[in-house]
Amino acid sequence: MTTLFETHALVNDTVLKNRVVMAPMTRTRTSKGDLPNALMATYYGQRASAGLIVSEATDVSPWSKGYAWTPGIYTDAQVQGWRLVTDAVHRRGGTMFMQAWHVGRLAHTSTLPGGESPWGATAERASDSDVFAHDEEGKLTFIRASTPRAISTAEVAVVVGEFAQAFTNAKRAGFDGVEIHAANGYLFEQFMNSVLNTRTDQYGGQSPENRTRLLLEVVDAAIGILGAGRVGIRLSPFGRYGSMPADPKVEETLFYLCRELNRRGIAYLHLLYQLMPSGNAQDSHFNESHLSESLLRKLRDGFAGSIIWCGGFDAATAQAALDSGLVDLIAFGRPYIGNPDLVERLQQRWPLAEADRSAYYTRDGEKGYTDFPVSDTTYNPVFS
Repeated sequence: MTTLFETHALVNDTVLKNRVVMAPMTRTRTSKGDLPNALMATYYGQRASAGLIVSEATDVSPWSKGYAWTPGIYTDAQVQGWRLVTDAVHRRGGTMFMQAWHVGRLAHTSTLPGGESPWGATAERASDSDVFAHDEEGKLTFIRASTPRAISTAEVAVVVGEFAQAFTNAKRAGFDGVEIHAANGYLFEQFMNSVLNTRTDQYGGQSPENRTRLLLEVVDAAIGILGAGRVGIRLSPFGRYGSMPADPKVEETLFYLCRELNRRGIAYLHLLYQLMPSGNAQDSHFNESHLSESLLRKLRDGFAGSIIWCGGFDAATAQAALDSGLVDLIAFGRPYIGNPDLVERLQQRWPLAEADRSAYYTRDGEKGYTDFPVSDTTYNPVFS
């Protein structure tokens, strides 16, 4: 039986020391200029016992930004800041991919250069969605996303170029690979959704070829720079986060995309299989997100790379997922906030700390970020 604590090899022959993945989580601890810093290096270094760390979502350009104090990868200073982080992780024997991000319409004018409108697949606003930005009084808070403007056909090439430069910069910064964020209602999912994407150019309409074209052009750019085995994709089929409309063509799009990704030989699919932000994996192994066992098995049969699942797992449900044979790696998000040594705690069956949610997106330095203690043998195990 495969366990969480066994090694796993990606298609690029990178051997992960266990099957626990630290999921990407925005934490808003950057320095001025959206710079990764020494505090972030400490944070990620503390968690380097994970088999794979996926960085918090990282802006590929100033125009991709939707949230205050998120890191970028488009300036030399940002590259140098990320090098502090990757060096800290590598010194502790870890492996780290950078998650590349463009929020599309999920932005506020205050976060964008010159107060521009967000760039979207269309001009339809995410009317029920908030982003983390400064309000009129300068206070950090969640405010409603602004009305976007549709990216022109010519500007699509600009977006692809920004991602390509980001991938080059990620390589310079010492990342072991990149994960392209195509989930959670951000730019790529805005293009892939057949209800939202009403464009009439080669990037829109009812064909999955057109609606996935932007994402696949970005994937091809990543492969050309890093190699296919150092590229992953995060997807959230059936997700409604970011005011995404229900899409009757979601399965058609998903299977078409996975065939294309498999043909390209990328390293992994990272599937968020629960509705956000709520949901409990203990309620059902295959829950209301509609990622049924039969659908997942079809994905497993059609994709030769690794599959990561993310969505409210604990030790027991993570092991059950591995036992299903449909998954290779399990991603943990919030448990990693308060448990820098999560792998050790899971393996030794020690209790998990629960971080105060009020510290998730603060500017309080170490508080709620790097000040969580590691476990020791004085803990009583959870199970006998």
